[in-house]
Amino acid sequence: MTDNKVRIDYKIISALIPAGCSVLDLGCGDGELLRILSEKKFCKTQGIEISEKLVYVCVEKGLSVIHGDIDSGLSEYQTGSFDYVILNQSLQQVLHFEKVFDEALRVGRNVIIGIPNFAYWRGRFQIFFLGKTPVTSTLPYCWYESPNIRWLSISDFINFCNRKNAIIGAAFYINGVYTIKIFPNFFASSAIFLIKGKS
Repeated sequence: MTDNKVRIDYKIISALIPAGCSVLDLGCGDGELLRILSEKKFCKTQGIEISEKLVYVCVEKGLSVIHGDIDSGLSEYQTGSFDYVILNQSLQQVLHFEKVFDEALRVGRNVIIGIPNFAYWRGRFQIFFLGKTPVTSTLPYCWYESPNIRWLSISDFINFCNRKNAIIGAAFYINGVYTIKIFPNFFASSAIFLIKGKS
């Protein structure tokens, strides 16, 4: 995959992680981000994915990925086991949001979290004018098939981090293939946060 075809969130996350780091990707999907980090940044990577089908896809790419449910915790990993833990577009899908968040911060020296923004203006428009659950580029599922069970905005997540005394080291707000600076809770369809771990 050429650089101009790499998803913007993958580009941002890859830029945040120094070469040679150890990385755990929670909810790694088809493993494409792990592949980029392994091949381009020479990172020591591991993934956890709940979909058995996607685990097979990852293994076919030569990646170290195990079949597991991150909702059950990360008790098999010691504190500070990884330089970076990634939760990209997966935290809003877990049942035990706070538990998974805390475990990621325990296991990782740094945690990178990517979330869809449910307060994005297109979603607000659909709710207000159409009276329907929004479907957007970052929320592509109809309500009855969506894997998302947490409906949070950028502001919600920042407030959550403040309540948890979690230190946000950097934040990137995305709209399509661009990053934006103004009124992100309204104009950004998703966001990526770098959070400093507790170890």
